[in-house]
Amino acid sequence: MQIAEFQELIDQMYSDKDRERGTSGTFMWLIEEVGELASALVEGTPEEKSEEFADVLAWIFTLANVANVDVASALEAKYGSGCPGCGKMTCVCDAKD
Repeated sequence: MQIAEFQELIDQMYSDKDRERGTSGTFMWLIEEVGELASALVEGTPEEKSEEFADVLAWIFTLANVANVDVASALEAKYGSGCPGCGKMTCVCDAKD
């Protein structure tokens, strides 16, 4: 599945309630899912980790839909030509960056 296809899928499934919830409420759901991912990374099974990564990405795309951001375009603009810091396809920025 392509990034734009996934964003559209999430929009089709959830857009009505996502827009009702608004940016703040949707962001709070994302943060909850990030917490669940953190727990799964520490003590979860491979299946739980996989599910939590999927949940976090779904909520990122949900939030992007609520905020009217095209994620595929944003990714291409920021990372399509390489590292935003050094411009290289293999980053050579300082380890601190």
